Amino acid sequence: MTYDLTMIGAGLVGLATARELHRRFPALRIGVLDKEKAVGQHQSSHNSGVLHSGVYYQPGSSKARLCVRGRTLMERFAEEHGIPHQQCGKVIVALHEGELGRLAELESRGTANGVAGITMIGPERLRELEPHVSGIRALQVPATGIIDFSLVVTALAAELINDGVDILLGQQVQSIRRRGRVQLLSTAAGVIETRRVISCAGLQADRVARYTAEPEVRIVPFRGDYYTLKLSARPLCENLIYPVPDPALPFLGVHLTRRTDGEVWAGPNAVLATAREGYRRTDLDLRDLTETVRFRGFRKLARAHWRTGAREIWRDLAKRAFAAELQRYLPEIVPGDLAFGPSGVRAQAVAPNGAMVDDFLLVEGADSLHVVNAPSPAATASLAIGHWLADRSAKSFALDC
Repeated sequence: MTYDLTMIGAGLVGLATARELHRRFPALRIGVLDKEKAVGQHQSSHNSGVLHSGVYYQPGSSKARLCVRGRTLMERFAEEHGIPHQQCGKVIVALHEGELGRLAELESRGTANGVAGITMIGPERLRELEPHVSGIRALQVPATGIIDFSLVVTALAAELINDGVDILLGQQVQSIRRRGRVQLLSTAAGVIETRRVISCAGLQADRVARYTAEPEVRIVPFRGDYYTLKLSARPLCENLIYPVPDPALPFLGVHLTRRTDGEVWAGPNAVLATAREGYRRTDLDLRDLTETVRFRGFRKLARAHWRTGAREIWRDLAKRAFAAELQRYLPEIVPGDLAFGPSGVRAQAVAPNGAMVDDFLLVEGADSLHVVNAPSPAATASLAIGHWLADRSAKSFALDC
């Protein structure tokens, strides 16, 4: 059988896109491939579980637009599928006068992006919301929520299978070649024929894109380690507590997140991962590491931010240093309150000039469309990204069936 369209990647974005395309074009024969034996095994299930509001992102950017819309769609999807979620809200805490300008900028961005209910608050109101937090001012963002995205990806896959969409697991794409109007996807399990390709390959996004296109960016993997708060320390955090982020970097800083199961996670940090899919400090893939180090964009990035990188590595190795970072806005916490928890790896696209690509990024090839940058808030925005990719592919592929 020849598919009309094949998705490469069965994570949140890939499944959401397949779902939207099937809804719009039910006659299309759609297949979804993934190299793993289950769906959503990487960024879709290794994340904090936060439903982001859209307060951080540059107004007019794809991230801003799709995050705000995506959160609404995700909440609706959760309600329809009985997935637990909660709009618990968050506070972004300024610790000193030097952070107030950046906090005000976040308020402006959130307002421009249509985030409802954001309010600048003083220390008294902050103490009412988070009694154990110390700060001189904070931005209250009630639209932020929590969810278990692994349940979302499972529900998406079940819905697609029920609708007759093929999900083919354990099929890593090794090459793509053209034969007339058909593209041949070589996998470890055989060859799959398809007319069109959309890839949402996450940590392997640039490699898959290079089969049919020429992306300038490369994926640089950053591992983020979390600690969990021991049961006795969980009352220190009511909901979500964030610092004011560094505007030069796309990371939000070490923060505290209450999960849907009642756990509280602290983190993540951001250190270079020595394997694209390496979730432990000891994981090493020489191909991945060599490719990263040889990329001139990474070397420029490392030269520009080596001090920040060194601090992140130190916090990764020393629990006391990690706790000290949390103590800046949660003074009562001590190292003994922390237990080592899960990790995730962020697929961050970096340009040859060393700049981290800030927005979502698509690259087109011959009868192909590749998502080559979709870091946070891609999980929150995934259903909206699916709509966006369906729009783009309908135009690019001239879909009419």
